[in-house]
Amino acid sequence: MLVLTRKKGQSLMIGHDIEISIIDIQGDQVRIGINAPKSVTIHRKEIFDEIIKENLSAVAGKEANIQVLNEKFKKKDGTEKPDQS
Repeated sequence: MLVLTRKKGQSLMIGHDIEISIIDIQGDQVRIGINAPKSVTIHRKEIFDEIIKENLSAVAGKEANIQVLNEKFKKKDGTEKPDQS
């Protein structure tokens, strides 16, 4: 992890197009400003962790039973239906 010291009004750059600015410091809170392209998503860490948790939960709940799917795609004579793609 890179650790930098910045004062109010100072900035740092990430790559060529993301600027992080220190807007204000009050006690143990720091207000920062982020200037980045619209294509870059920005989330607070706790929100990002929640998104990852929800995505993993959604994937785990959607596991398909291959045997059941194979049965649904078989013709009445026992052969598989041709691929429709």
